Amino acid sequence: MAFSRLAISGLAILCVAPARAAPVTLQFWTIEKPNQVTQSYALAKEFEAKNPDIHIEIKHVDFADVSNDTMRAIATGAGPDLVTIDNPEVALFAAHNALADLSPLIAQSKVIDPKRFFPGPLASVTWKGHVFGLPRGSNTLVLYINDDAFKAAGLDPAQPPATWDALREDARKLTDPAKGVYGLAFSAIGDEEGTFQFLPWVQSAGGDYDKISGPAGVAALTFWQSLIDEKLASHDTLIRAQSDAFQTFVNGNAAMAISGPWELSGPISTAKFAWSTALLPVQKPGGTHASALGEHAFVILHNSAHPAEAFRFLEYVYSQEGRDWNEFGMLPSIRIDNPAAPQHPQAYATFIEEMKYARVRGPNPHWSVISKAIQAAFQSALTHQAQPAAALKDAQAIIDPALQGDN
Repeated sequence: MAFSRLAISGLAILCVAPARAAPVTLQFWTIEKPNQVTQSYALAKEFEAKNPDIHIEIKHVDFADVSNDTMRAIATGAGPDLVTIDNPEVALFAAHNALADLSPLIAQSKVIDPKRFFPGPLASVTWKGHVFGLPRGSNTLVLYINDDAFKAAGLDPAQPPATWDALREDARKLTDPAKGVYGLAFSAIGDEEGTFQFLPWVQSAGGDYDKISGPAGVAALTFWQSLIDEKLASHDTLIRAQSDAFQTFVNGNAAMAISGPWELSGPISTAKFAWSTALLPVQKPGGTHASALGEHAFVILHNSAHPAEAFRFLEYVYSQEGRDWNEFGMLPSIRIDNPAAPQHPQAYATFIEEMKYARVRGPNPHWSVISKAIQAAFQSALTHQAQPAAALKDAQAIIDPALQGDN
């Protein structure tokens, strides 16, 4: 009788355990490639192991294409959940309401403490008082020094040039045309890398991108011009990317170089000389330190169907910041109290100190317009098509309307 109560149309109903929900799948676009030991792939794999309810599907997108491809995907409603974008692009995406505002999630997070971020990285993902991304790590610029060349020229590598004048004077002593050796290598190429290298000089003199035609901008560009004109730096500085310029330093054809921490993961290992690092020189004794802030940011798109799960991944990324230097060739974006035996400890100490002064490019949603105007100015002056003041005045005329359109 008891059995008959469980029977319907002669068929017994079996008690079955509820099916386990399928894992949430996050679509993640990154500029990193799968055949490299990179942060995106390594941390995604670890996160999946710790969070079996979330699967991360990663797609590689070339650096040059990621912004346009992401904007197109958003417009069609087919965008990913997570993307890594260059930090100057965060303001552009945020201004177009393309990104999820992470501020409420960060306020509730027991993992992410925004007070631990260096000022530059936090500013790079902040737009109009709201946080729209998480730095995936950081980089900045320092001065690399060929210690052996310094000693051969009667200079002390333990006393690196601290001012613009000292840098130029040391470069004069280190330049040896007969041996094809320049005093300094840097990049003044007409793209974002050139802007990245130029702005710290403007900022050290008390200016910035929004007042590029002021005395600070003119002083910085005049200084750069003097390095090229005196042949203390190669004229190819105008066409060399940062990696190409640094290779001349590694090859012994430049005694100093300005570049970032990415050089430590490969190129510097082939140098046949002792080397060290120093902070970028300031304009005058006691002057303002400044350096550039680079790297990408993790952002969650506003139309993500899984923002909570995506943010859990960002929390995991944040929790692993201490691994950025040794494993991923980047600087941590947060202050690490007790770093675990950093490789290249002298360079690490220099870069961490420089991070205190690293400044975001912008933020401004029209950054590409602003940056291209700056590039045109320094290229024009360095090729003597225009005087520094006139070239920067032309740039300012383009930048001012972009600043007015800041929304």
